[in-house]
Amino acid sequence: MGTHDQASRTLATDPAGWRFDNSYARLPEVFFSRLRPVPVREPRMVLLNRPLAEFLGLNGEILSVQDGAAVFSGNRLPVGAEPIAQAYGGHQFGYFTMLGDGRAILLGEQITPRGERFDIQFKGSGQTPYSRRGDGRAALGPMLREYIISEAMHALGVPTTRALAVVTTGEPVVRETELAGAILTRVASSHIRVGTFEYLAARDAAEHVRTLAAYTLRRHYPELEPSDNPPLALLRAVMERQAALVAKWMLVGFVHGVMNTDNMALSGETIDYGPCAFMDAYDPATVFSSIDQQGRYAYGNQSRIAQWNLARFAETLAPVLDESREKAVDLANEVLESFPDVYRDHWLTGMRAKLGMITSEEDDAALVQDLLTHMHRNRLDYTNTLRDLAADHPERLPLFQDQAFAEWLKRWQARLKRQPESSGAMPSVRERMRAANPAVIPRNHRVEEALKAAVDHGDLRVTHRLLDVLAQPYAEPIDSDYRLPPPPSAGAYKTFCGT
Repeated sequence: MGTHDQASRTLATDPAGWRFDNSYARLPEVFFSRLRPVPVREPRMVLLNRPLAEFLGLNGEILSVQDGAAVFSGNRLPVGAEPIAQAYGGHQFGYFTMLGDGRAILLGEQITPRGERFDIQFKGSGQTPYSRRGDGRAALGPMLREYIISEAMHALGVPTTRALAVVTTGEPVVRETELAGAILTRVASSHIRVGTFEYLAARDAAEHVRTLAAYTLRRHYPELEPSDNPPLALLRAVMERQAALVAKWMLVGFVHGVMNTDNMALSGETIDYGPCAFMDAYDPATVFSSIDQQGRYAYGNQSRIAQWNLARFAETLAPVLDESREKAVDLANEVLESFPDVYRDHWLTGMRAKLGMITSEEDDAALVQDLLTHMHRNRLDYTNTLRDLAADHPERLPLFQDQAFAEWLKRWQARLKRQPESSGAMPSVRERMRAANPAVIPRNHRVEEALKAAVDHGDLRVTHRLLDVLAQPYAEPIDSDYRLPPPPSAGAYKTFCGT
């Protein structure tokens, strides 16, 4: 990520270490609205991500006290902040609407000690011009949920926005019941979305689309700025990052749950952890979101939806890809049609790593698919099955005693024997597999346990224990219960949007 004009600017700082250089706020004002967060009654710190604060160049000691709660609630703006609500549109479950930050405010862009640039955004900070009759607020449970899951994704090695802090506001929010209000501070490489381009295209503002495309290239893909056709280079780069991102989701069993185009960040990071969850028993049709009645965003549909979203992005770029509409469509389609192969390459490479394969053979895809079919047929836990394959003698585990699975094990073990192994120059097969297969994920029942303790009883100890375990997902947890799927009595798990 480039510093984006940082060298020509003197950055204001304050004692907490904020160093803002707000390049997005220097774009045309059609892109956003300027406003301050709505003050809250009694902000209190709930969680502060000290390692992330240190990475950003912030002083965790100062931010951990009441002064930090005032900042993370929006009651006090740090030096250099230029709060804005971003405008964007989006296809929600296939239907386009004009949107925008209805309960979020971009505080500014923090420049880290390494010269990297990150958005600092409040979520739940009050009404904006885009609130559409909403209250602009958020409840504690969903904000803690985003904190837990986004930090777990980061530890798993999945590109993601991250959580810097959660504060309570001292004010209730009303959903089905009255809930404790809270604000999440989110950190992202940027909040530029497919929906941001859709917003401008819907206003028939090709010059602004061109401006945003140039800005996005400069901020996220500076090496592509000299391209013969920069907007086309941007489309291809975003396609490649999205293919890699969704493959990583699939590899860890993550179901985003609401892959609307306003939730596709052009930086290639996972954004917006509303109805998301992790799959237990392997099933491509897995859906957790209570509002996804047709399974549009099911686990097995995620790559197809990513390609659909990219097509909407390509449509916004068409006027600036080429003067000829026909030529522009041909250029865009060439990129879009390559998505399935790019995605499959990323996914298959990841599955090879999970199965200890360091070479490539023609039948690898069939071997992987046969494993998944067996897991689906027998409702085997996705994460634990793959992790257990990394045991020293998986054939001795009860899980693998099924005759059909025993045959698969023989094929897989024969496959491993055909590849070269260098004694001492590279990790053993089992070590490689354990490095590619997490022992723990944010099990849905564990996340709910933490949220219930925090929200209902004000007890954050369960959350802290869970965060500690999730911070090292590839290590065997001291408490093996964190590896267990939910008991059969738990029933079907449902997630809900936090608005």
